[in-house]
Amino acid sequence: MSDKRKELIVSAISNGTVIDHIPTENVFQVIKILGLHKLSNPLYFGTNLESKKFGSKGIIKVSDKYFEPEEINKIALVAPSATLIEIHDYEVVRKSTVTIPEKVDKMVKCFNPNCITNKEDVSTKFTVLYDEAGNLKLACHYCEKNTSKENIVFI
Repeated sequence: MSDKRKELIVSAISNGTVIDHIPTENVFQVIKILGLHKLSNPLYFGTNLESKKFGSKGIIKVSDKYFEPEEINKIALVAPSATLIEIHDYEVVRKSTVTIPEKVDKMVKCFNPNCITNKEDVSTKFTVLYDEAGNLKLACHYCEKNTSKENIVFI
């Protein structure tokens, strides 16, 4: 039996952020909501990767990019299991898990077409709630309608 390597190594990034432990089905959504597909920075991603903790996972590596709190909140809404790893000179300088915010302002559209935020120039405001089954919902501050996680549309 030979000693062949059994895994492929994706290039390490010298500076930037790794978003790890993304649910496989949400990798492309994270890329889209963060606008990563529009960057000129090197971007590496993988889906359906083996994870001891989750069975399968996705990962995104972005060179020379560090995320602002608003961007991290977007990640948390679609990938609450995600871990952010900041890299400087090939070294991990910070590792943290995302946390779902209690309030979501100016980043999600209200599901209700009659809401004032969809008719006038009013910024959206939501409170994060969970239903009896533990599913995330966003309650609009203005019309009080709830938007379920699968109906979230980012502005």
